[in-house]
Amino acid sequence: MATCRSRVADHPEQIRWHRQPSDDKTARVNTLPPLPGPLPLPVPDPRAHDVVLDYAGMHALVADLVLPGDASMYVMSAMETSRELIRHSYYRYEFATVAVMHSLYALEHVLAERLAVDKPLQDVIERAVDAGLIAAELAAELDRGRLLRDKLTQGAVTSAALGPVRATEMVRVVFDAVSLLLRPSAVAEATAADTSGAQPEDQLAGLWEEHRRALFPASFRGVDIEGVDLVLLDADVHGLVQ
Repeated sequence: MATCRSRVADHPEQIRWHRQPSDDKTARVNTLPPLPGPLPLPVPDPRAHDVVLDYAGMHALVADLVLPGDASMYVMSAMETSRELIRHSYYRYEFATVAVMHSLYALEHVLAERLAVDKPLQDVIERAVDAGLIAAELAAELDRGRLLRDKLTQGAVTSAALGPVRATEMVRVVFDAVSLLLRPSAVAEATAADTSGAQPEDQLAGLWEEHRRALFPASFRGVDIEGVDLVLLDADVHGLVQ
């Protein structure tokens, strides 16, 4: 016993945690002491007051940053984290810039998988354009994020380089690119061609044709109104016209 105590005294780091006496075999070994009281509420960053009135306004700011359902867990995690960093930039302004940097992890991962190469981000963006996977205009927007990351690495800018609004715009571009790259090759190439060379009238005509051929959602149903054979209405308004 004396020898054991001597070893413990010689290595105090070994006694940082103690097993709590308990008859419960599921009791945790490294149980932390209870908190002294409730945690204080986070304080809003005063620089965010020019963006939204309150934290609820941040929800609307990132509402259209929708995660693609067919992405891998790694990509989903990186994209969701970037979105939540923007949301919480209400409390720490620098989170907005960090969000853009984090979204590039997802972009780089998807590009590397799609092109089956392990190259720097600048190279895979250029290769994606050459392969017709993304339009040159979209690539230019993505490259702005890469340039910002390089400037941060070099110390040319700080983590407060972007505000939440501009960060949302740049992260949205990454979301759009990732969604496009996850589509089958033929669809992605057709979409890239539309965004790069088609005239607005042609794009509108294409969208109209796509809309006409799309299936109606399950909430729509057919009803008869004043002799018309079939009118499609949403279920929420179906009862109002009976």
